[in-house]
Amino acid sequence: MAKAKELTVTIADKPGALGKCLLALAERGVNILAFQSYVEEGESLARFLADDMESAKAVLGGLNMIFEETDVAVVRLAHRPGELARAASRLGEKQINIDCTYCGLEPRPTLALVVFGVDNLTKAATLLDELFCNPACPPTTSRQPQSSPALESAISMR
Repeated sequence: MAKAKELTVTIADKPGALGKCLLALAERGVNILAFQSYVEEGESLARFLADDMESAKAVLGGLNMIFEETDVAVVRLAHRPGELARAASRLGEKQINIDCTYCGLEPRPTLALVVFGVDNLTKAATLLDELFCNPACPPTTSRQPQSSPALESAISMR
């Protein structure tokens, strides 16, 4: 489960520009699963995972927006203190550099969807799966639940 595609979109840094982009995605039925937006050098950049990446790319292309697709590591974490710290610390222990991270929501209310942009995708994906999916995990640690169809669709875009 730990690999997915994200889109990074360059958006004008002006009122309403982000809303126009997100509204166009919504009108096409694209659901945003995880999202981050920030301003860098006078431009707004938005990173996100969507449930339908092909439709999302078509919408962005139709708006003549500049975007790129990137591989990222994704993990579902229990919503409790220390889970994000455990994931980030373990990546660092294995010498995997985190370039960015952001969160989204799982359809299940007790889980957060955490996205890591990393310098070693395969190693990070394997490590996160081992850390949070291992059947030998004690009951107090997070285990991967059954996935939602929307999330699995986004993740299958590897």
